[in-house]
Amino acid sequence: MTESHNAPTSRGKATKHTVVVPASVNMVSLLGPRDEHLSLIENAFDADVHVRGNQVTLHGAPAEIALVERLLEELVTIIRTGQGITDETVERVISMLRTETTETTEHPAEVLSLNILSNRGRTIRPKTLNQKRYVDAIDKHTITFGIGPAGTGKTYLAMAKAVQALQAKEVNRIILSRPAVEAGEKLGFLPGTLTEKIDPYLRPLYDALHDMIDPESIPKLMAAGTIEVAPLAFLRGRSLNDSFIILDEAQNTTPEQMKMFLTRLGFGSKIVVTGDVTQVDLPSGMKSGLRIVENILTDVKDISFNRLTAHDVVRHRLVGKIVAAYESFDVKGTPQ
Repeated sequence: MTESHNAPTSRGKATKHTVVVPASVNMVSLLGPRDEHLSLIENAFDADVHVRGNQVTLHGAPAEIALVERLLEELVTIIRTGQGITDETVERVISMLRTETTETTEHPAEVLSLNILSNRGRTIRPKTLNQKRYVDAIDKHTITFGIGPAGTGKTYLAMAKAVQALQAKEVNRIILSRPAVEAGEKLGFLPGTLTEKIDPYLRPLYDALHDMIDPESIPKLMAAGTIEVAPLAFLRGRSLNDSFIILDEAQNTTPEQMKMFLTRLGFGSKIVVTGDVTQVDLPSGMKSGLRIVENILTDVKDISFNRLTAHDVVRHRLVGKIVAAYESFDVKGTPQ
């Protein structure tokens, strides 16, 4: 913003504040088609917002006015990076501003403008503050844990970082793994070849790969061993060097399997472990390796534990509300 003006009003503690948007910024991009973004802003804040040309006049409580001005500044910064502004972008920035603490150092525009990977005109970026911190942790640590509910991007972002590392020649291969816990010891009794038996458990990893790499090149990369997708049991006894290794659905590992996996770490490698401790499919009475690993490794350097919550769900907005409702229900307990 280039300038602003303050003036007292007759509305008690309310203030009037005028923000001048730089002339280089397209106001339609900022306010949205048919003022859709403007409507979101008006509904989200206890303030009156009036636009005339490139001047935005704000009228309301000082704290609310300050947040709206911050919001406009962040949206202008995002527009200047060449990104488009969507309703989701506006909602994400509002959410980040509302939940800021004195320890928050990241700007929403910085979070939403971090490009991890681009493929076929699509760019993968973190969409929440916790997601950015998770991505930063992957960069800074050899072993990173991403723990949170479905839809928080913990596996998707880890895979994007793996592909980025492979393209930058920081690693020679990507290894993606999941425990095929639903099949358990009955895997041999399932019909079909071994590949046909395990494919259903690994399908989500293949789907994510297709979003990030040219689908025609994936079979060649897998045939060459550059990308390997395998059940967790297939990693036993191996030492994995110069690799980016992801263990997905780690809540379904036993403590022994978790230890086995983490000790596969070789020279020049990086590990990311993802899972949701509220969705354990292990047989009753069996402990989850993901639930206890933080107590074991919390003081070990170069290992990072990152929590994602319902606020970080990036699927349909209703999914976040469903996750939050279940979390609230679990806290209160099952009614008698």
